Amino acid sequence: MSYEETLKGMGLIIEPIELDNGKFALATRVGDLIFTSGQISSWDGKDIKGKVGADVSVAEAYEAARMCALNNLRAIRSLVGSLDDIEQFVKVLGMVNVAPDFDDTPAVVNGCSDLLREVFGPAGQHSRSAVGMTIPFNWAVEVEMVVKVR
Repeated sequence: MSYEETLKGMGLIIEPIELDNGKFALATRVGDLIFTSGQISSWDGKDIKGKVGADVSVAEAYEAARMCALNNLRAIRSLVGSLDDIEQFVKVLGMVNVAPDFDDTPAVVNGCSDLLREVFGPAGQHSRSAVGMTIPFNWAVEVEMVVKVR
C-alpha cells in the first residue's frame, strides 16, 4: 500500500497548499532533500494553543505534534506532488511552547514521530530534537523536518 493510501485509510486527506507565504517558503527542495519551515498545531479547523504544562496537557500537546506532522506532509506533498516520493525522514525538530517547569518535551514530540512511523514504517524513522521554548502566537507546538525524496 502506498503512503498516500495509508493516510486515506486513516481518514487523513493531505491537500496541497500554496508554499509561498510572501516572506518565505513553507518548504524548499535542495537536490533530493526537502526542508520544511516550522509547521504549527492547527489542522482541519482545530487550533491548539497555550503553554504545555499549564494551559495544554501532554495528551493535547501530543495531538498538536501530530497536527504539525500533517502540516509538514502537506508542505512536502505540495512541493513534490506525492508523498509516495518520500525515501526517508532524516531529521525532525520539535519545538514545544512550555510552562516554566515543564520538561517532558519528548513525550509531546512523540506525537509527530509516532505518526511518521505509523504511516511510513522504516522510512519514518528519523533523528530528532525536542526542545522547550516560547513559540510565537502562543501555538502549543511547532515542527520542522528534513526529508529525503526520490
